[in-house]
Amino acid sequence: MAIIEKLLTLVRGTATEAGQAIVDRNAITILEQEIRDADTALVQSRTDLSKIMAERKVASDKLDAKQAKLKEYNDYIQQLINKGDQTLALEVANKVAALENEIAGDQALIASMDANIAKLKDSIRQATSTVDHLRRQVDTVKATASVQRAQESIAARATGSNAQLRTAMDSLDRIQSQQQLKDAQIDAANQLAAAEGDGDLTQRLQAAGIVPGATAAADVLARFKKAEG
Repeated sequence: MAIIEKLLTLVRGTATEAGQAIVDRNAITILEQEIRDADTALVQSRTDLSKIMAERKVASDKLDAKQAKLKEYNDYIQQLINKGDQTLALEVANKVAALENEIAGDQALIASMDANIAKLKDSIRQATSTVDHLRRQVDTVKATASVQRAQESIAARATGSNAQLRTAMDSLDRIQSQQQLKDAQIDAANQLAAAEGDGDLTQRLQAAGIVPGATAAADVLARFKKAEG
């Protein structure tokens, strides 16, 4: 079981490394898609914000209407009290109490909606700024990747050129070695030819003093001295 678990762990580790390698090779494509996804989410967020703002407008309009009705009822109550009609004034007062409770609830709802709207606006503003920053950075990353590819290509060509130069130097060395060997062979052949003909014999006779050799400076001086004597 321990071996099987280790094998499974190895498979997971290998799969993770392979997956990471794929992600690394396609990092820019993935980043661009993530930015597009963020843009889509921002569009949806703006749509949701507009809906909340529309609902807030409706709630605010209803609140304004209720507040206007409340003012109207308050005026009725004052008029009824002035006329001494307590019964009808109490009935209108019940309406006022109900309206005031509704208005308090509407005001709390609108305050909550205002807080949510403010948060959404701030989140959208920050997300938009981040997406714009990422989009600018993508251009920089693409340019850097392009330069690096060019540098890699140049380095590869330089490596190839160096290898070709080394091969050429090796070829030159071989040619020079072959030429030196050929020169040595020619010298040896000349020596053999001289030994087989009169050349070697003449040299040996000259060395023995039998055959005169080439005139030397010492011979010339000796002749002058002999003539003076």
